[in-house]
Amino acid sequence: MSLADFLDPLQQPLVTVLGTPVSWTEVLGFGSGALCVWLVARQHLANWPIGIANNLFFILLFTQSGLYADAGLQIVFIALAAYGWWTWTHGDGPGSPDLPVRRTTRTEWTWLLAAGAVGTVALTVLLDHATDSTVPFWDALTTALSLTATYGQCRKLVESWWLWIAADVVYIPLYAYKELYLTSLLYVGFLTLCLIGLRNWRRDLAGQPRRQPVEVAA
Repeated sequence: MSLADFLDPLQQPLVTVLGTPVSWTEVLGFGSGALCVWLVARQHLANWPIGIANNLFFILLFTQSGLYADAGLQIVFIALAAYGWWTWTHGDGPGSPDLPVRRTTRTEWTWLLAAGAVGTVALTVLLDHATDSTVPFWDALTTALSLTATYGQCRKLVESWWLWIAADVVYIPLYAYKELYLTSLLYVGFLTLCLIGLRNWRRDLAGQPRRQPVEVAA
């Protein structure tokens, strides 16, 4: 059996939403994606393997829909998932088995915003000249936001939820425009879960004991 024979059933219509056929790929992406974000909000380690499965479904879905940056983004997500899985299990260094939630430093914000801006411009130019994408800027912007948000998630930075919220606000109308209605609905759910995740991580941060300053001997 070839790879095409294996993938073909996933591309077949399962239901019709607003007159548009919805494939198995989109349905499975919907389910695995919602489960993944719910697990992240609860800081459950299983979010990483579930997220990798979600990335594989979305590679197929986005390639079919001409969202090439989003399709390529899933490959980067898989690599970041492996990194995040490692950091969450190895903690914050020796003697700290669990990585604690923390706030983003000013230096980290500078690097994240700079990387996001450069990435958006570079991807917009690439998509506009090298592909038939009809939404190069929006595809690039959501890609850059998602990458910076995922890195923050790997490090358990509270503010990574704000980056995900910004990405979801753009994703919802973008996927509806591309007639991926179920995926657009999924991102409405993602937006809700991101707000819950932000609340949960803030509570966890507030419940952490304050670190005592290190005294320096005279």
